[in-house]
Amino acid sequence: MAAVWQQILAQDARYNAYRLPGSPQFRTQYIRRRSQLLRENAKVDHDPIIRKQYLKVRGQILGQRYGTSLSEQGSQRSRSASKCSSRLTLDREEGDFRGHRRYHSSGSGKFSLPSPTEDGLVPTRAAEASRAMVGDKTLDENYAFAGMHHIFDQHSQAVMAVKFANDDKARLACCSLDGTLSVCQVIPEPATVLCVLKGHTSGVTDFSWSLSNDMIVSCSLDGTVRLWQVPTGTCLRVVGDCDGAEIMSCAFQPVNNNMIVTGNKKGFVHVLNFSTGKYVKGGSSKASGSILTTTFESGGKTLWIGDENGCVYSFAFDVGTGKLSRAQRLVVCEGHPITCISARSWMSREARDPSLLINCGANALCLYRVSGVEGSLQLKRKFPIKQRNLRIRSGFCPLMSFRQGACVVSGSEDMSVYFFDVERTNKPVVNKLQGHSAPVIDVSFNYDESLLASADSEGMVIVWKREQRS
Repeated sequence: MAAVWQQILAQDARYNAYRLPGSPQFRTQYIRRRSQLLRENAKVDHDPIIRKQYLKVRGQILGQRYGTSLSEQGSQRSRSASKCSSRLTLDREEGDFRGHRRYHSSGSGKFSLPSPTEDGLVPTRAAEASRAMVGDKTLDENYAFAGMHHIFDQHSQAVMAVKFANDDKARLACCSLDGTLSVCQVIPEPATVLCVLKGHTSGVTDFSWSLSNDMIVSCSLDGTVRLWQVPTGTCLRVVGDCDGAEIMSCAFQPVNNNMIVTGNKKGFVHVLNFSTGKYVKGGSSKASGSILTTTFESGGKTLWIGDENGCVYSFAFDVGTGKLSRAQRLVVCEGHPITCISARSWMSREARDPSLLINCGANALCLYRVSGVEGSLQLKRKFPIKQRNLRIRSGFCPLMSFRQGACVVSGSEDMSVYFFDVERTNKPVVNKLQGHSAPVIDVSFNYDESLLASADSEGMVIVWKREQRS
């Protein structure tokens, strides 16, 4: 039954953009209330045939009301997309992707991305111990969702990032262009907003949890970085950007949380010692454009950044001093922004190499293998998503190294959340969640994958509950 009411809600969400186009707050309230009513109704035992008939009739009524049959067109598009999207969209985008060039290359030629290699990235079928940890389920079973757990709508503008706390399945934080951050408790029910962090004078573009989850660092278009104490909601320190620029991204150094890395709109990456409030000497470097994303590998020795011109840079990070040494530069997609980089160390005998998941504004999500001490990248997979204008983010599914197969999840400008199997060459989409009425900007799993949070450009955050199967 849950699957049917989720389809009904997804149908309403697709038409929601036509309801009072000038009143996004009303649309958010409508979807939230609709979700509550459908969830309550799903508890009652109804004939599934009647519910399916209701879904069909409601689609026809909405089509007549708004002058277009989105449900039929959507299903036709999804079917045709699965057949020809990779052929038409990605082939068309092939001209947008430029070849792999190191930072010291001098050539101006433009090359196409090489075909992904066929080496296995994830545990093989022989990894019985790993499979046993998740009950020997298929990927499709593991990423089936029972519906919406809760909807948060405390933000009035786009939510730019949403993240569960480290190794925590209950606490969730998000930041918004309305200038605030919020910390939420999603379980036990009812889900609540614990506190709203106020202090930035312009939109908050990014944030990061500390390793112990007691601190949050945030950055803003107001050109400042703020350190917050989570339990009290107190701002402990404010530091301005040393270039006087808008700050687009930030991240805690995973080994030494006294150090923060920031990327600004002028293309500079800086290392900040928050204990002293001073920027580290030798901890700065320059990219070709505005730095939209920063991330570390788990050991904290390699820093990755992505800029608005389609370039990814790797730096060797000295944990003791905070100094940066540039290692590699890769042009992933020339002229299209790199909006998200996620790093993953593959902790299994069958998949020894670390990987990067990269969103670029050319309708593509790319998976790379990292090799060598300098962080050379090798393209492994390329998945089609809708992304041209927004800072769409993605991530690895936390339990991916413990089961047969592995998944990544991404937001998309078509208002959907996509799950991709990194091993499937044909039809890699494992699941597609629909419920947002605006482009989905960011997604985040809690550590045991029981809940998934997705945030959109109108300020709504949906927490999805994964279906539990015995």
